[in-house]
Amino acid sequence: MAAATQALLSLFAASLPTKHRSLTIRASKPATTNPPIAGRKLRAAVIGAGPAGSSAAEALAAGGVETFLFERSGPSAAKPCGGAIPLCMLDEFDIPRHLIDRHVTRMRIFSPSNLAVDFGKTLRPDEFIAMLRREVLDSFLRSRAQSRGADLISALVTDLEVPTSNDAPYVVRYISENSQKALAVDVVIGADGANSRVAKSIKAGGYACAIAFQERIKLTDDKMEYYEDLAEMYVGNDVSPDFYAWVFPKCDHVAVGTGTVCSKQDIKVFQRGIRARANSKISGGKVIKVEAHPIPEHPRPTRVRGRVALVGDAAGYVTKCSGEGIYFAAKSGRLCGQAIVKASEGGQRMINEGDLRREYLKEWDAKYITTFRFLDLLQKVFYGSDAAREALVELCGDEYVQRMTFESYLYKRLADGNRWEDAKMFCNTIGSLMRCNILGKKMESLKL
Repeated sequence: MAAATQALLSLFAASLPTKHRSLTIRASKPATTNPPIAGRKLRAAVIGAGPAGSSAAEALAAGGVETFLFERSGPSAAKPCGGAIPLCMLDEFDIPRHLIDRHVTRMRIFSPSNLAVDFGKTLRPDEFIAMLRREVLDSFLRSRAQSRGADLISALVTDLEVPTSNDAPYVVRYISENSQKALAVDVVIGADGANSRVAKSIKAGGYACAIAFQERIKLTDDKMEYYEDLAEMYVGNDVSPDFYAWVFPKCDHVAVGTGTVCSKQDIKVFQRGIRARANSKISGGKVIKVEAHPIPEHPRPTRVRGRVALVGDAAGYVTKCSGEGIYFAAKSGRLCGQAIVKASEGGQRMINEGDLRREYLKEWDAKYITTFRFLDLLQKVFYGSDAAREALVELCGDEYVQRMTFESYLYKRLADGNRWEDAKMFCNTIGSLMRCNILGKKMESLKL
Protein backbone atom coordinates (compact mmCIF):
# COMPACT_ATOMS: atom_id res chain seq x y z
CA MET A 1 0.00 0.00 0.00
CA ALA A 2 2.89 2.36 0.71
CA ALA A 3 4.04 2.53 -2.91
CA ALA A 4 0.53 3.21 -4.19
CA THR A 5 -0.07 5.83 -1.51
CA GLN A 6 3.15 7.63 -2.33
CA ALA A 7 2.13 7.73 -5.97
CA LEU A 8 -1.12 9.33 -4.81
CA LEU A 9 0.88 12.17 -3.34
CA SER A 10 1.93 13.29 -6.81
CA LEU A 11 -1.46 14.85 -7.42
CA PHE A 12 -0.32 18.06 -9.08
CA ALA A 13 3.23 18.50 -10.22
CA ALA A 14 4.72 15.10 -9.56
CA SER A 15 5.25 12.22 -11.91
CA LEU A 16 6.73 9.30 -10.04
CA PRO A 17 9.06 6.89 -11.81
CA THR A 18 8.41 3.24 -11.13
CA LYS A 19 10.51 1.68 -8.43
CA HIS A 20 13.44 -0.30 -9.83
CA ARG A 21 14.75 -3.54 -8.39
CA SER A 22 18.20 -3.29 -6.87
CA LEU A 23 19.44 -6.24 -8.93
CA THR A 24 18.73 -6.76 -12.60
CA ILE A 25 19.92 -9.84 -14.46
CA ARG A 26 20.07 -9.50 -18.23
CA ALA A 27 20.86 -12.15 -20.76
CA SER A 28 23.93 -11.39 -22.79
CA LYS A 29 23.05 -9.72 -26.07
CA PRO A 30 24.05 -11.62 -29.18
CA ALA A 31 26.29 -9.94 -31.70
CA THR A 32 24.32 -7.67 -34.02
CA THR A 33 23.41 -8.93 -37.46
CA ASN A 34 22.77 -5.41 -38.75
CA PRO A 35 24.82 -4.71 -41.86
CA PRO A 36 27.62 -2.12 -41.73
CA ILE A 37 27.21 1.12 -43.69
CA ALA A 38 29.99 1.60 -46.22
CA GLY A 39 31.52 5.00 -46.90
CA ARG A 40 29.26 7.08 -44.65
CA LYS A 41 27.49 7.24 -41.29
CA LEU A 42 23.88 6.40 -40.43
CA ARG A 43 21.67 9.33 -41.45
CA ALA A 44 18.87 10.46 -39.15
CA ALA A 45 16.16 13.10 -39.59
CA VAL A 46 14.60 14.61 -36.47
CA ILE A 47 11.34 16.41 -37.27
CA GLY A 48 10.64 19.14 -34.73
CA ALA A 49 13.14 21.06 -32.61
CA GLY A 50 11.38 21.46 -29.27
CA PRO A 51 12.85 19.85 -26.11
CA ALA A 52 12.23 16.34 -27.47
CA GLY A 53 13.66 16.88 -30.95
CA SER A 54 16.63 18.96 -29.87
CA SER A 55 17.58 16.47 -27.15
CA ALA A 56 17.33 13.61 -29.65
CA ALA A 57 19.41 15.47 -32.23
CA GLU A 58 22.08 16.33 -29.67
CA ALA A 59 22.40 12.69 -28.58
CA LEU A 60 22.53 11.48 -32.19
CA ALA A 61 25.10 13.99 -33.39
CA ALA A 62 27.30 13.58 -30.32
CA GLY A 63 27.18 9.81 -30.83
CA GLY A 64 28.45 9.88 -34.41
CA VAL A 65 25.18 9.78 -36.40
CA GLU A 66 24.75 12.22 -39.30
CA THR A 67 21.83 14.27 -38.01
CA PHE A 68 19.36 16.66 -39.67
CA LEU A 69 17.09 18.64 -37.34
CA PHE A 70 14.01 20.18 -38.97
CA GLU A 71 12.18 23.13 -37.42
CA ARG A 72 9.47 25.12 -39.16
CA SER A 73 8.96 27.84 -36.52
CA GLY A 74 11.03 30.93 -35.90
CA PRO A 75 13.37 31.33 -32.91
CA SER A 76 10.72 33.05 -30.77
CA ALA A 77 7.94 30.52 -31.42
CA ALA A 78 6.88 28.05 -28.75
CA LYS A 79 3.70 26.26 -27.76
CA PRO A 80 1.66 27.60 -24.81
CA CYS A 81 3.14 26.04 -21.72
CA GLY A 82 3.34 26.76 -18.02
CA GLY A 83 7.11 26.46 -18.35
CA ALA A 84 7.78 24.68 -15.04
CA ILE A 85 10.61 22.15 -14.95
CA PRO A 86 11.82 19.95 -12.07
CA LEU A 87 15.04 20.72 -10.25
CA CYS A 88 16.75 17.53 -11.45
CA MET A 89 16.36 18.61 -15.10
CA LEU A 90 18.69 21.57 -14.56
CA ASP A 91 21.61 19.26 -13.79
CA GLU A 92 20.60 16.30 -15.91
CA PHE A 93 20.32 18.43 -19.06
CA ASP A 94 22.90 21.07 -18.07
CA ILE A 95 20.39 23.94 -18.19
CA PRO A 96 22.18 27.21 -17.37
CA ARG A 97 20.73 28.99 -14.33
CA HIS A 98 20.54 32.30 -16.18
CA LEU A 99 17.74 30.90 -18.34
CA ILE A 100 15.45 30.67 -15.30
CA ASP A 101 12.89 33.47 -15.04
CA ARG A 102 11.60 32.68 -11.55
CA HIS A 103 12.55 30.44 -8.65
CA VAL A 104 9.13 29.39 -7.38
CA THR A 105 9.12 28.33 -3.75
CA ARG A 106 5.41 28.86 -3.04
CA MET A 107 2.54 27.13 -4.83
CA ARG A 108 -0.95 28.28 -3.86
CA ILE A 109 -3.85 26.01 -4.83
CA PHE A 110 -7.44 27.25 -4.91
CA SER A 111 -10.44 24.91 -4.58
CA PRO A 112 -13.76 25.46 -6.37
CA SER A 113 -15.01 27.33 -3.28
CA ASN A 114 -11.79 29.40 -3.31
CA LEU A 115 -10.30 27.67 -0.30
CA ALA A 116 -6.57 28.43 -0.64
CA VAL A 117 -3.82 26.05 0.42
CA ASP A 118 -0.12 26.94 0.36
CA PHE A 119 1.69 24.04 -1.21
CA GLY A 120 5.41 24.44 -0.65
CA LYS A 121 5.90 24.78 3.08
CA THR A 122 8.25 21.78 3.18
CA LEU A 123 10.68 22.96 0.49
CA ARG A 124 14.28 23.15 1.66
CA PRO A 125 16.28 26.39 1.24
CA ASP A 126 18.00 25.12 -1.92
CA GLU A 127 14.83 23.72 -3.53
CA PHE A 128 12.55 25.46 -6.00
CA ILE A 129 10.52 24.96 -9.17
CA ALA A 130 12.24 26.58 -12.14
CA MET A 131 10.00 28.72 -14.36
CA LEU A 132 11.24 29.34 -17.90
CA ARG A 133 9.83 30.68 -21.13
CA ARG A 134 9.62 27.91 -23.69
CA GLU A 135 11.07 30.03 -26.48
CA VAL A 136 14.18 30.62 -24.34
CA LEU A 137 14.60 26.96 -23.36
CA ASP A 138 13.86 25.65 -26.85
CA SER A 139 16.32 28.04 -28.47
CA PHE A 140 19.06 27.00 -26.06
CA LEU A 141 18.53 23.26 -26.62
CA ARG A 142 18.35 23.75 -30.39
CA SER A 143 21.59 25.73 -30.45
CA ARG A 144 23.34 23.13 -28.33
CA ALA A 145 22.27 20.36 -30.71
CA GLN A 146 23.80 22.39 -33.54
CA SER A 147 27.02 22.84 -31.60
CA ARG A 148 27.27 19.04 -31.23
CA GLY A 149 27.05 18.61 -34.98
CA ALA A 150 23.35 18.50 -35.89
CA ASP A 151 22.46 20.23 -39.17
CA LEU A 152 19.52 22.56 -38.42
CA ILE A 153 17.16 22.99 -41.37
CA SER A 154 14.56 25.75 -41.14
CA ALA A 155 11.72 24.24 -43.13
CA LEU A 156 8.15 22.95 -43.13
CA VAL A 157 8.10 19.18 -43.49
CA THR A 158 5.16 18.32 -45.74
CA ASP A 159 5.46 14.56 -46.08
CA LEU A 160 7.41 11.50 -45.05
CA GLU A 161 7.70 8.89 -47.80
CA VAL A 162 7.80 5.45 -46.20
CA PRO A 163 9.82 2.81 -48.12
CA THR A 164 8.30 -0.47 -49.23
CA SER A 165 11.46 -2.50 -48.55
CA ASN A 166 13.55 -2.87 -45.41
CA ASP A 167 16.78 -1.48 -46.87
CA ALA A 168 15.34 1.51 -48.80
CA PRO A 169 15.60 5.04 -47.35
CA TYR A 170 12.85 7.23 -45.92
CA VAL A 171 12.37 10.43 -47.90
CA VAL A 172 11.59 13.63 -46.02
CA ARG A 173 9.85 16.17 -48.24
CA TYR A 174 9.93 19.76 -47.07
CA ILE A 175 9.59 23.39 -48.14
CA SER A 176 12.56 25.65 -47.53
CA GLU A 177 13.12 29.11 -48.99
CA ASN A 178 9.90 28.78 -51.01
CA SER A 179 11.04 25.65 -52.83
CA GLN A 180 10.17 21.98 -52.47
CA LYS A 181 13.09 19.79 -51.42
CA ALA A 182 13.71 16.19 -50.36
CA LEU A 183 16.19 14.36 -48.15
CA ALA A 184 16.80 10.60 -47.99
CA VAL A 185 17.61 9.23 -44.53
CA ASP A 186 17.94 5.88 -42.78
CA VAL A 187 15.98 6.62 -39.59
CA VAL A 188 13.41 9.21 -38.54
CA ILE A 189 12.45 10.61 -35.15
CA GLY A 190 9.07 12.32 -35.02
CA ALA A 191 9.16 15.15 -32.47
CA ASP A 192 6.60 17.30 -34.26
CA GLY A 193 3.95 17.62 -31.59
CA ALA A 194 0.40 16.46 -31.04
CA ASN A 195 -0.55 16.93 -34.71
CA SER A 196 2.49 14.96 -35.85
CA ARG A 197 2.84 14.46 -39.61
CA VAL A 198 5.37 11.74 -38.89
CA ALA A 199 2.82 9.84 -36.79
CA LYS A 200 0.26 10.08 -39.59
CA SER A 201 2.82 8.90 -42.14
CA ILE A 202 3.46 5.66 -40.24
CA LYS A 203 -0.22 5.22 -39.26
CA ALA A 204 0.60 5.43 -35.56
CA GLY A 205 -3.04 5.82 -34.52
CA GLY A 206 -4.87 8.72 -32.94
CA TYR A 207 -5.32 9.84 -29.37
CA ALA A 208 -7.46 12.24 -27.41
CA CYS A 209 -6.07 15.75 -27.23
CA ALA A 210 -6.71 18.51 -24.75
CA ILE A 211 -6.46 22.12 -25.77
CA ALA A 212 -4.33 24.52 -23.77
CA PHE A 213 -5.11 28.23 -23.95
CA GLN A 214 -2.86 30.82 -22.40
CA GLU A 215 -2.51 34.58 -22.21
CA ARG A 216 0.72 36.28 -21.28
CA ILE A 217 -0.18 39.31 -19.22
CA LYS A 218 2.26 42.06 -18.36
CA LEU A 219 1.56 43.45 -14.89
CA THR A 220 2.67 46.55 -13.06
CA ASP A 221 5.78 46.21 -10.90
CA ASP A 222 3.83 46.06 -7.65
CA LYS A 223 1.59 43.27 -8.93
CA MET A 224 4.55 41.35 -10.33
CA GLU A 225 6.13 41.62 -6.89
CA TYR A 226 3.22 39.55 -5.53
CA TYR A 227 4.25 36.77 -7.93
CA GLU A 228 7.97 37.10 -7.16
CA ASP A 229 8.26 33.45 -6.07
CA LEU A 230 4.61 32.38 -6.19
CA ALA A 231 2.68 30.26 -8.70
CA GLU A 232 -1.07 29.67 -8.48
CA MET A 233 -3.30 26.80 -9.56
CA TYR A 234 -7.10 26.85 -9.63
CA VAL A 235 -9.53 23.94 -9.89
CA GLY A 236 -13.27 24.03 -10.47
CA ASN A 237 -15.86 23.63 -13.19
CA ASP A 238 -15.66 27.37 -13.85
CA VAL A 239 -12.02 27.14 -14.97
CA SER A 240 -11.92 23.57 -16.40
CA PRO A 241 -14.20 20.54 -16.21
CA ASP A 242 -11.30 18.06 -16.27
CA PHE A 243 -8.02 19.89 -15.63
CA TYR A 244 -6.78 22.99 -13.80
CA ALA A 245 -6.02 26.62 -14.56
CA TRP A 246 -2.81 28.41 -13.70
CA VAL A 247 -1.09 31.73 -13.08
CA PHE A 248 2.65 31.16 -13.47
CA PRO A 249 5.22 33.97 -13.14
CA LYS A 250 7.79 34.69 -15.85
CA CYS A 251 10.47 37.38 -16.20
CA ASP A 252 8.20 40.43 -16.60
CA HIS A 253 4.73 38.91 -16.97
CA VAL A 254 2.48 36.09 -15.82
CA ALA A 255 1.19 33.21 -17.90
CA VAL A 256 -2.53 32.78 -17.28
CA GLY A 257 -4.14 29.74 -18.84
CA THR A 258 -6.28 26.65 -18.69
CA GLY A 259 -6.90 23.40 -20.54
CA THR A 260 -9.59 20.82 -21.23
CA VAL A 261 -10.13 17.69 -23.28
CA CYS A 262 -13.85 17.11 -22.78
CA SER A 263 -15.12 20.60 -23.61
CA LYS A 264 -12.67 22.16 -26.04
CA GLN A 265 -15.33 24.35 -27.64
CA ASP A 266 -15.72 26.20 -24.31
CA ILE A 267 -12.03 26.93 -23.76
CA LYS A 268 -12.53 30.70 -23.93
CA VAL A 269 -15.30 30.45 -21.34
CA PHE A 270 -12.88 28.69 -18.99
CA GLN A 271 -10.23 31.30 -19.73
CA ARG A 272 -12.67 33.99 -18.66
CA GLY A 273 -13.23 31.89 -15.55
CA ILE A 274 -9.58 31.91 -14.52
CA ARG A 275 -9.31 35.62 -15.25
CA ALA A 276 -12.31 36.20 -12.99
CA ARG A 277 -10.89 34.03 -10.17
CA ALA A 278 -7.52 35.82 -10.30
CA ASN A 279 -8.98 39.22 -11.17
CA SER A 280 -7.82 41.21 -8.13
CA LYS A 281 -4.21 40.18 -8.77
CA ILE A 282 -4.04 40.59 -12.55
CA SER A 283 -6.51 43.41 -13.22
CA GLY A 284 -5.09 46.26 -15.28
CA GLY A 285 -2.52 43.98 -16.90
CA LYS A 286 -1.81 44.14 -20.61
CA VAL A 287 -2.15 41.01 -22.73
CA ILE A 288 1.07 40.74 -24.73
CA LYS A 289 0.52 37.33 -26.30
CA VAL A 290 -2.29 34.81 -26.78
CA GLU A 291 -1.46 31.15 -27.40
CA ALA A 292 -3.39 27.93 -27.98
CA HIS A 293 -2.17 24.43 -28.77
CA PRO A 294 -3.31 20.78 -28.61
CA ILE A 295 -1.86 18.67 -25.80
CA PRO A 296 -1.89 14.84 -25.95
CA GLU A 297 -3.85 13.01 -23.28
CA HIS A 298 -2.12 9.61 -23.41
CA PRO A 299 0.61 7.74 -25.32
CA ARG A 300 -0.16 6.80 -28.91
CA PRO A 301 -1.11 3.20 -29.73
CA THR A 302 2.04 2.94 -31.90
CA ARG A 303 5.25 4.80 -31.09
CA VAL A 304 7.71 2.78 -33.19
CA ARG A 305 7.18 1.44 -36.68
CA GLY A 306 9.95 0.41 -39.04
CA ARG A 307 12.89 2.76 -38.57
CA VAL A 308 10.67 5.57 -37.26
CA ALA A 309 10.22 6.47 -33.59
CA LEU A 310 7.97 9.06 -31.94
CA VAL A 311 9.05 11.13 -28.92
CA GLY A 312 7.63 13.96 -26.79
CA ASP A 313 4.12 15.17 -27.61
CA ALA A 314 4.14 13.21 -30.88
CA ALA A 315 4.35 10.04 -28.76
CA GLY A 316 1.85 11.35 -26.21
CA TYR A 317 4.24 11.83 -23.29
CA VAL A 318 2.29 14.36 -21.21
CA THR A 319 1.15 13.27 -17.75
CA LYS A 320 -2.37 13.54 -16.43
CA CYS A 321 -3.09 15.52 -13.24
CA SER A 322 -0.04 17.77 -13.60
CA GLY A 323 0.08 18.15 -17.39
CA GLU A 324 3.87 17.88 -17.16
CA GLY A 325 5.54 17.39 -20.51
CA ILE A 326 8.84 19.27 -20.82
CA TYR A 327 10.97 16.88 -18.79
CA PHE A 328 9.43 13.78 -20.37
CA ALA A 329 9.82 15.26 -23.84
CA ALA A 330 13.52 15.94 -23.36
CA LYS A 331 14.03 12.61 -21.63
CA SER A 332 12.32 10.61 -24.38
CA GLY A 333 14.26 12.45 -27.08
CA ARG A 334 17.59 11.80 -25.41
CA LEU A 335 16.74 8.15 -24.70
CA CYS A 336 15.69 7.58 -28.31
CA GLY A 337 18.81 9.27 -29.69
CA GLN A 338 21.06 7.25 -27.43
CA ALA A 339 19.23 4.06 -28.41
CA ILE A 340 19.93 4.68 -32.09
CA VAL A 341 23.59 5.46 -31.38
CA LYS A 342 23.92 2.24 -29.38
CA ALA A 343 22.13 0.03 -31.91
CA SER A 344 24.08 1.49 -34.85
CA GLU A 345 27.41 1.28 -32.99
CA GLY A 346 28.02 4.99 -33.31
CA GLY A 347 26.46 5.32 -36.75
CA GLN A 348 28.47 2.49 -38.29
CA ARG A 349 25.59 0.06 -38.88
CA MET A 350 21.99 0.12 -40.12
CA ILE A 351 19.28 -0.33 -37.49
CA ASN A 352 15.83 -1.91 -37.59
CA GLU A 353 12.49 -1.80 -35.81
CA GLY A 354 13.58 -4.41 -33.31
CA ASP A 355 16.48 -2.20 -32.23
CA LEU A 356 14.18 0.77 -31.61
CA ARG A 357 11.71 -1.34 -29.68
CA ARG A 358 14.40 -2.92 -27.54
CA GLU A 359 16.71 0.01 -26.88
CA TYR A 360 14.15 2.84 -26.79
CA LEU A 361 10.55 1.75 -26.29
CA LYS A 362 11.19 -1.06 -23.82
CA GLU A 363 13.46 1.14 -21.73
CA TRP A 364 11.00 4.05 -21.74
CA ASP A 365 8.01 1.92 -20.79
CA ALA A 366 9.92 0.20 -18.00
CA LYS A 367 10.71 3.58 -16.44
CA TYR A 368 7.57 5.62 -16.99
CA ILE A 369 4.50 3.89 -18.43
CA THR A 370 3.16 2.88 -15.00
CA THR A 371 3.44 6.49 -13.87
CA PHE A 372 1.40 7.70 -16.83
CA ARG A 373 -1.31 5.10 -16.25
CA PHE A 374 -1.56 5.80 -12.54
CA LEU A 375 -1.80 9.56 -12.99
CA ASP A 376 -4.53 8.93 -15.55
CA LEU A 377 -6.46 7.12 -12.81
CA LEU A 378 -5.84 9.92 -10.31
CA GLN A 379 -7.18 12.52 -12.71
CA LYS A 380 -10.38 10.52 -13.11
CA VAL A 381 -10.76 10.31 -9.32
CA PHE A 382 -9.95 13.89 -8.36
CA TYR A 383 -10.94 15.98 -11.38
CA GLY A 384 -14.36 14.47 -12.00
CA SER A 385 -16.43 16.83 -9.83
CA ASP A 386 -16.09 19.93 -7.70
CA ALA A 387 -16.61 17.79 -4.60
CA ALA A 388 -13.58 15.66 -5.54
CA ARG A 389 -11.57 18.81 -6.27
CA GLU A 390 -12.39 20.17 -2.81
CA ALA A 391 -11.05 16.91 -1.38
CA LEU A 392 -7.93 17.23 -3.49
CA VAL A 393 -7.14 20.71 -2.19
CA GLU A 394 -7.90 19.64 1.36
CA LEU A 395 -5.37 16.82 1.04
CA CYS A 396 -2.76 19.19 -0.34
CA GLY A 397 -2.72 21.05 2.96
CA ASP A 398 -1.05 18.08 4.63
CA GLU A 399 2.70 18.65 5.02
CA TYR A 400 3.49 14.97 4.55
CA VAL A 401 1.69 15.05 1.22
CA GLN A 402 3.67 18.12 0.25
CA ARG A 403 7.05 16.64 1.20
CA MET A 404 6.43 13.40 -0.68
CA THR A 405 5.10 15.27 -3.70
CA PHE A 406 8.06 17.60 -4.02
CA GLU A 407 10.58 14.82 -3.38
CA SER A 408 9.04 12.89 -6.25
CA TYR A 409 8.55 15.82 -8.63
CA LEU A 410 11.81 17.70 -8.12
CA TYR A 411 14.07 14.64 -8.35
CA LYS A 412 11.95 12.19 -10.40
CA ARG A 413 12.44 9.40 -7.92
CA LEU A 414 10.19 7.51 -5.56
CA ALA A 415 10.46 9.23 -2.21
CA ASP A 416 11.09 7.15 0.90
CA GLY A 417 7.95 7.45 2.97
CA ASN A 418 6.85 6.47 6.43
CA ARG A 419 4.52 3.48 6.61
CA TRP A 420 2.48 4.98 9.45
CA GLU A 421 2.15 8.31 7.62
CA ASP A 422 1.27 6.44 4.42
CA ALA A 423 -1.51 4.62 6.22
CA LYS A 424 -2.82 7.88 7.68
CA MET A 425 -2.66 9.46 4.24
CA PHE A 426 -4.66 6.64 2.71
CA CYS A 427 -7.36 7.00 5.36
CA ASN A 428 -7.40 10.78 5.04
CA THR A 429 -7.82 10.47 1.28
CA ILE A 430 -10.87 8.24 1.65
CA GLY A 431 -12.24 10.50 4.39
CA SER A 432 -11.79 13.67 2.35
CA LEU A 433 -13.46 12.17 -0.70
CA MET A 434 -16.44 10.95 1.34
CA ARG A 435 -16.80 14.19 3.28
CA CYS A 436 -16.57 16.46 0.25
CA ASN A 437 -18.90 14.25 -1.76
CA ILE A 438 -21.55 14.42 0.99
CA LEU A 439 -21.11 18.19 1.25
CA GLY A 440 -21.36 18.53 -2.52
CA LYS A 441 -24.64 16.61 -2.58
CA LYS A 442 -26.05 18.83 0.16
CA MET A 443 -25.09 21.95 -1.75
CA GLU A 444 -26.77 20.60 -4.89
CA SER A 445 -29.96 19.87 -2.96
CA LEU A 446 -30.01 23.43 -1.60
CA LYS A 447 -29.82 24.73 -5.18
CA LEU A 448 -32.91 22.72 -6.05
